[in-house]
This record gives sequence, structure tokens and C-alpha cells, in this order.
Amino acid sequence: MLSVYAVLFALCSSAGAQQPKKVPHIGYLYQGDRISDSRRIEAIQLGLRDLGYIEGKNITIEYRYAAGNRDQFAEVAAELVRLKVDIILVGGDRLILAAKNATSTIPIVMTGAGADPVKAGLVKSLARPGGNVTGLTDSNRELSGKRLELLKEAVPKLARVAVLYERSNPANAFEIKEALPPVARALKLSLQSKEVPSVDDLDQVFAALNQEAPNGLYILGGPLLRAIERRIAEFALKSRIPSMINYRETIDAGGLMYYGADQADNYRRVAWYVDKILKDGKPRDLPVEQPTKFELVVNLKTAKQIGVIIPQKVLARADRVIR
Repeated sequence: MLSVYAVLFALCSSAGAQQPKKVPHIGYLYQGDRISDSRRIEAIQLGLRDLGYIEGKNITIEYRYAAGNRDQFAEVAAELVRLKVDIILVGGDRLILAAKNATSTIPIVMTGAGADPVKAGLVKSLARPGGNVTGLTDSNRELSGKRLELLKEAVPKLARVAVLYERSNPANAFEIKEALPPVARALKLSLQSKEVPSVDDLDQVFAALNQEAPNGLYILGGPLLRAIERRIAEFALKSRIPSMINYRETIDAGGLMYYGADQADNYRRVAWYVDKILKDGKPRDLPVEQPTKFELVVNLKTAKQIGVIIPQKVLARADRVIR
């Protein structure tokens, strides 16, 4: 009888040993499109590889994109919830909120939130998020003013700056009402706030800008502006308007300057959250991180095309100069 039990135990042990290890299933949400998001994806994948996670081998990722269409946010978030992914990675304030509304149990890792995540109701505090949301925020009260200062420093004759924004973006409202005006007054700049209601209104916005003739363009963030920033940068180049863009990925399209978080460094940190959560870390206990590294990128090709001479002191401070 003892030998029978021994055989059964051995069979059970063998069956248990042969059970395949569960491959983590990650959901990825972004407010723009895959092409414009390639730099973020590559950095996250690199960060995951550094921690031993190789997509297609021991981790799978489901990608979903809203292409700037706010009406799709709830649906793409709900789709990943239905797939029962283990973690949702999501970038963009409104899309993060859509994911949070779609699930209170699946861990959500922010890959970049422009608005203050506490004020936006995404987390209880940065130190102790308290729910199923944690990750990275790009929110920085001094960043908007610093961008405007750098644009003025690069273009000393700057006087009238058009600020393109989305009305529905809470981070935009803060920048237009609170962050930018005092800096503009100190720099003796006139700000012209210009809403971009939709993609279909972009040509009208361009026509208005041509009529108002600002000599500087400052582009804020948001799902819609993210999706069309390349077109805006191309317009600025064609119209010979110096521009401060909001997304590092689109500076090659004709933007003059980018200043913000070192996004490659930021995105690689996303992998750290994935690893912690897969090893039973709880989002509510993982602090939300703010950027610690910033970069200044100057497009000297654009400067030459629009007839702007960038002062040497600005070029000396740049982390990268596109020539």
C-alpha cells in the first residue's frame, strides 16, 4: 500500500512540475497612435528586457490606441478589462481616468500624466496612491514657465506667443490660467490662447494664426494635440514661427525646441512598476514618481529655415542639437 501512495505522490508531483508557468499579460493604452508612440514603446520594452521580461517569450502585451479620439477612451479601456490583463499601462490623463473607471481591481500604471494626478482624482497622494493606480506623472508646476523662458531666451525678439490648447484637458487649464501668465508678464510677452476643438478645426486655427501673426507658438499637451502636433510643427515651420513643442518625438517635424522630462529615462521606469506588481507589489503602496531628469533639444535645422539665430548660450545648454 505504501508503494501505491509513493507512486501516486510521484505522479502528482510530476504533473505539478509540468504545469506551464503563467505568462504575464499586459495591456497597453495610449491616447495617440502607434507610429507617434514608437519611442515610448521601445523604451518600455528595453526596460522590461533589462529586468528579464521579453515580449513574446515570457510576457505578452496587448496594444490599444485611441488616435486622439476622446469618444474611444472608455471602449478601448473596457476592451482590455474584458481581456483580463494582469496590468494596464496607460498614458494621458483622460485615458488614465477611463481605465480607472473601467476597473478597480486590475493594477494601472501611468506612463505619464500631465495633470496633477491627485487633483485629477487618480490617486489619493503621490506617496501613497491608495487605490489601483500608480506610476509616473509629468506634472511639474515650474515646467510650463521654464519652457516659455527658454523660448524667449532662444528668440530674444519674441513678443506675441500663441498658446494652442484643449479645453477638456485639466492640465491645459492650469497652464493657461495659472502657470503661464505671470511668467509672460515678467518676460513682457503677450499670450494669445487658441483652442483646438477638433482635428477638423485645425485648418481654421491655422488661418486664424496666419491672420493674427504671432511670432511664437507654444503647444500644450493632450490627446488631440498629441495626435496632431506633427501637423502643427509643420505649419510652424512653413509659417516661419518659432515653436516650443510638448512632445519630444515630434521635434523632427519642424518644432524649434523641446524642453521636458527625459522621456526615454521616464518610460524605462515603467518596467520597474510592472516588475514590482508582478512580484505581488500593490499599486496603493508604490509611490507615484515625478521626473528627475530633464532635457533641452534644439532643432538647428528648423532655426535656419525660419531665419532664427539661436544664441550660443542656449545651444551650450542643450542636451541635443539637431543639425
